[in-house]
Amino acid sequence: MTRICLVRHGETDWNAQGRLQGSMDIPLNANGILQAEACSEHLKETSWDFVITSPLQRAKNTAEIINGKLGVPLIVMEEFMERHFGDAEGMTLHDRRAIFPDKKYPNQEPLELFKQRLMFGIKKIEQQFPDSRILLVAHGAVIDLILSAFSLEAKPGYTSLENGCISHIHFGEQGWQVKGINQVGHLSKVHAKYKISYEKEAVTWPS
Repeated sequence: MTRICLVRHGETDWNAQGRLQGSMDIPLNANGILQAEACSEHLKETSWDFVITSPLQRAKNTAEIINGKLGVPLIVMEEFMERHFGDAEGMTLHDRRAIFPDKKYPNQEPLELFKQRLMFGIKKIEQQFPDSRILLVAHGAVIDLILSAFSLEAKPGYTSLENGCISHIHFGEQGWQVKGINQVGHLSKVHAKYKISYEKEAVTWPS
């Protein structure tokens, strides 16, 4: 069975400010580094074969911190970059609601193309790393869509995911199945100022 542990990157200043990051390459802030370290402490208790990460530095740096205690091969995969949100990138939730109340952001990556590249990435993992335990460090919209693709209970944009949270999908005889969503117990000692605006617009669905 192939197992993927989906880890959302640590917090950035834009997360704390409620700004939509998308393809903008924003670094972790001090709190995000603490979240990544908390993930590392938690995940070192189990064995992993590979760490796969988005190339954007907030995800890659989170992956590098986590892998500091694991020491397994770290692989960068372009397929798991965050969705490009076009003209809305850099805008706060207040401004987005005022300017784009329908959430149709000009020049953003079409949802279907976004889904296609993510599913292509998942297929690559399935084919290249069969029966492996994978840590996949990525972004809110990326993990949200992956979870919704393999669940009958969720739609894209409705899963609430905190910075540094952990979710799980497993591949077996029944295909990919969601096994856990937005687990944050390991972050109990890390006090985030407030969550990214993308999740503030979301609704948590049960695991």
